Amino acid sequence: MKKRLSVLVALALTVSSLVACGNSEVATEESTATEASTVVEETTEEATEEATTEETTEATEADSADAATEETSADSEEAEEEEDTGDASLDNIRNQDEIGEKELLVVSFGTSYNDSRRETIGAIEDALEEAFPDYSVRRAFTSQIIIDHINDRDGYKIDNVEEALDRAVENGVKTLVVQPTHLMNGLEYTDLCDAIAQYADAFEQIEIGEPLLTSDADFEAVAKAITDATAQYDDGTTAICFMGHGTEADSNSVYAQMQEVLTADGFENYYVGTVEATPSVDDVLAAVQEGEYTNVVLEPLMVVAGDHANNDMAGDEEGSWKTTFESAGYTVECLIEGLGSNEDIQKLYIEHAQAAIDKLAE
Repeated sequence: MKKRLSVLVALALTVSSLVACGNSEVATEESTATEASTVVEETTEEATEEATTEETTEATEADSADAATEETSADSEEAEEEEDTGDASLDNIRNQDEIGEKELLVVSFGTSYNDSRRETIGAIEDALEEAFPDYSVRRAFTSQIIIDHINDRDGYKIDNVEEALDRAVENGVKTLVVQPTHLMNGLEYTDLCDAIAQYADAFEQIEIGEPLLTSDADFEAVAKAITDATAQYDDGTTAICFMGHGTEADSNSVYAQMQEVLTADGFENYYVGTVEATPSVDDVLAAVQEGEYTNVVLEPLMVVAGDHANNDMAGDEEGSWKTTFESAGYTVECLIEGLGSNEDIQKLYIEHAQAAIDKLAE
């Protein structure tokens, strides 16, 4: 599985290097994405061994987004369709024109899981729109593969970063605030900043907010948010395990830092691991086995609950986190909920956007 995954990630990274959004990972070029989806067939926000177009994408999220973040395990594009990812028409793609002079552009890696997209990314956008009524909230995704997949499958076109910025210019936006939903300050965030810098002269004012996990206070806030949301499971006999994406980049250290914060705050029954890096599922299992647990709760430490959450974490195939813990004798419950659906997480994005807006006045 890991050998096949490494091939997929390598392909995804090659595809993302052809990006048209100011830098390599912000948006994968359409023609290459089409070719890649034919070869890879599915890689969503979180990668596994059965190549799929979304699969390649969400593997890219971790290596690129967090190589940095953000957003792949899989079956195949057909399997995703059978899985029924929800009704795309319920989602607001936020690419309307005639929006006024102040825009808040929310940039996410993206996911083709329609329900999760609406309940996580959409919920963050809704929260920002309510918090900042003077700003028109708009959306951009950094994964061109996901953009193309949604467009081909559902007929809905979501802007990539360059398209969203060009749209803002054409709409006469004078003040632009960009708030990414990225999990950490990694390569994707750096590429986004570089892309935004190319438009510095296109607006009277422009500012970019920080990723979710930036300051020590952010780690404490996220730790509180996820432990409050799962407090009912913390009964002493249950290990609560969060699955992040992981990356080979230095930004992978955020997962160890989150574990340290949870432990220091007294949440000894909480564990953090990754799909793509360390701690691995085997590392988490070994740590859990040191305790006297009979039950395990699994939940993604990702903004969306896409393919990684549904397959790498909760899938029934050998090698998933679920089957790994079940094989070790634990009763397993999977919570398919992305961080973006948590109101306390949404509030943290609002704080980051507010900090960006405050900089405009300085």
